[in-house]
Amino acid sequence: MSHPLQPAEPEPTGAPPGGEPLPDERSTEVAVPDGDDLAVIEVPAGDGDAQRSPVGRLAATVERLRREVREAQAEADGRALIELAKGILVERLGCGPAQAARQLAELTEQAGVSPLEFAVEVINQAARDRVAEVTSAFLASTAEDRDSGASAVRLRAAESGALAAHDAQAVAESLMEHALRPIGAEAVAIWALGSDGSLTLAGSAGFSAAEAGRWRYVPPGVATVARRGLGERSGHWIGCLSDTQLPSIGQHLHPDGGRAAVPAGTGGRIHGVLEIVWPGPIEPQSPQIVRQVEALAELCAHTLETSTPPRPGDEWRPGVLPDVAELMDLADGLHDPALVLLPYLDAEGELVDFRIHHVNSRFLDPSGRPRGVVTGSLLLEAYPMAAGESELFDQVERVYATGEPFRARRMRLTALVDEVPLAAVADIHASRHGGCVLLIWRMEDETARLASLLQHAQRLGRIGGFEENLITGEITWNGQLYDLYGKPPSDGPIPLENLPAHAHPDDAVAIGRFLRTLLHHRRPASVAFRLQRPDGVTRHIRVVAEPELDTDGRLFVVRGAYQDISAHHWTEVALAATRDQLAHSEQQASERNRLALQLQHAIMPPTQAPLDAPGLRVAVRYRPAETQHLVGGDWYDAVVLPSRLVLLCVGDVAGHGIDAATSMVVLRNALRGLAVTGAGPAQLLSWLNMVVHHLTGGVTATAVCALYDPERHTLRWARAGHLPPVLVRGTEASPLPLVKGLLLGAVPEATYEEGEVQLAVDDTLLMYTDGLIERRDRSVEESLTQLLVAARTVPPTLEQQLDRLLTYSKSDTDDDTCIVGVRVA
Repeated sequence: MSHPLQPAEPEPTGAPPGGEPLPDERSTEVAVPDGDDLAVIEVPAGDGDAQRSPVGRLAATVERLRREVREAQAEADGRALIELAKGILVERLGCGPAQAARQLAELTEQAGVSPLEFAVEVINQAARDRVAEVTSAFLASTAEDRDSGASAVRLRAAESGALAAHDAQAVAESLMEHALRPIGAEAVAIWALGSDGSLTLAGSAGFSAAEAGRWRYVPPGVATVARRGLGERSGHWIGCLSDTQLPSIGQHLHPDGGRAAVPAGTGGRIHGVLEIVWPGPIEPQSPQIVRQVEALAELCAHTLETSTPPRPGDEWRPGVLPDVAELMDLADGLHDPALVLLPYLDAEGELVDFRIHHVNSRFLDPSGRPRGVVTGSLLLEAYPMAAGESELFDQVERVYATGEPFRARRMRLTALVDEVPLAAVADIHASRHGGCVLLIWRMEDETARLASLLQHAQRLGRIGGFEENLITGEITWNGQLYDLYGKPPSDGPIPLENLPAHAHPDDAVAIGRFLRTLLHHRRPASVAFRLQRPDGVTRHIRVVAEPELDTDGRLFVVRGAYQDISAHHWTEVALAATRDQLAHSEQQASERNRLALQLQHAIMPPTQAPLDAPGLRVAVRYRPAETQHLVGGDWYDAVVLPSRLVLLCVGDVAGHGIDAATSMVVLRNALRGLAVTGAGPAQLLSWLNMVVHHLTGGVTATAVCALYDPERHTLRWARAGHLPPVLVRGTEASPLPLVKGLLLGAVPEATYEEGEVQLAVDDTLLMYTDGLIERRDRSVEESLTQLLVAARTVPPTLEQQLDRLLTYSKSDTDDDTCIVGVRVA
């Protein structure tokens, strides 16, 4: 494989005597660099290196496609030039197209040249510069448009005016009169782009002198419509100026007008901007109008390239190249690697690459190639990957086009050497000087970067390094170690043998063991000790050291590092104290939960013997929470009072743990004592509310209280924020009509409503806490509906019915559950 910067030698081919070499039908043409051009060589199909390699195949394909494109372009350009020559004869001779065609044919025959050669001569005589190429390109692009004839006439008229104009102001007036007013435009401005990114109004038409004077100069960095057009290759088209909030010339005259800002450039370099103003909003323009405006912008570019726009205090002249030798001298005087790049244009005058004209003595190639190999090469030849991941070529191209400098830190540079990509990192600066680009890159010094990283890591880790020569007594400390000891560098380092004198006396034994292991047994060692600094501060330090032996096995150097572990030490102390405190708290919590559970089971066992009441069957069920630390405050009671009435109640104290359990005991016993007075359920809850509010320290609870009269078969009941009881009669189940009642403990005094229901034989009344039905994923109403469905199935015994409700409960809150069932016999 040949070097990418060195042309490959063509293989010898046979040739008949006195003639050209015979082409091999199996050969492939490969393009290789040859000075400023590309040399085409034929590589036989049997050549194992060039023909079968990816680079060889790619080069052959590119050259074949390039040849086909050139042939197609030449054919199209030829037809366009002939038609343009006919147009010139129509204008100059005042005849029709058919007569102009006959005249062109006769003149071509008399001159003895081809029609294309004669057409070129006619165009050159009429234009005398490259402006005619703009016209021919525009005519070729609009040859199939229906209005191409009118567009061509307008463009030729504008071209004639531009050729006759002596400055950009005259060009603006000519464009306005011949090309822009026919498409509805109201005004036009031609801006010249300065090397510093500023914009200067070089010419205008349709604006007053005062308006043009106010917009004579736009400093760099000011966002305007014209500057927005610099950033887009196809220009910036605005339907309505007021929608963009961008300032521009004539904005107060036509605030709702349309705008077009198209960059004016030639040969890859932007010289300015053509800005067109419409009096009102515009719709998206047709491709014909867009192409016409682009052609007019290129006409302006040729004028700006050779004119000198006025700028305050600046002698910049667009189109005038500085002395390349002066730029080379500037690059040689820099302390950073620098390259001087010259634009490389193709036959059509388009920018395709940059030639590395000069590199200074400090230049460093990413792949280590000599400066002589890189100098003279094209930028994309020397660094093919510059057009890829780093986008370096695009940035250099933009600098050349707009004149705006480019800076980047830590840009990735990639060079391709022998098909192997080699990468490096550099800081980049590119700037335009006339027609040249100065590219500066500072390669990142890996050694310096690693040293900086090491120093940064030592500072963050509070680590200081040392080296002690035991033969010469020379000791070296870094700056971080002096900071750890709290000593100025002028005091000098401390030998390892003197370490106990600077440590806490209680650490002398550990330090002595460390020194014996290191100096006597000659093994690596470490020790943690308390360093007593001269400023009175005590720091916890860990020192790690290892010995180094000479060729005779004698110890002569000890190297190591000190690290400040004070923060780590105190963190461990705090963690140890926290662990002890946590263990103590866990022990207390476990004890409290155990006591709460014992208290709960003592007051309310999970099952209870049937209540002996005349004409009534009573059963209760209690299911504690599955998790012991969630011991709750659910409670129930069923007792026959001295009045022969039966007290039935369930309740739920908010919260969990020992506080909830003790509060539950208070409420249960208080209600039992209050019921002896013979008061009704509503009055009992009112008194119980005062007990909760004044005696339990801010506890809240819900409850249902009922009194059943066995003789009358009536049930009087009241509720305090609790779910109503459920009555099961036959195959139907429904909640009792809701009565009003605020939860216990919310206010100091509260009144409660009382309800009464007549029970029949075999009726079942269910009183329960929310742990039976509560779910996280549905409302209480939905859960209550499911309970009613389950309660309609009545097993033979009341106990079986309660067990069935607990078994098929769909609650998922892991809360306590109480159920009191009453069946009339």
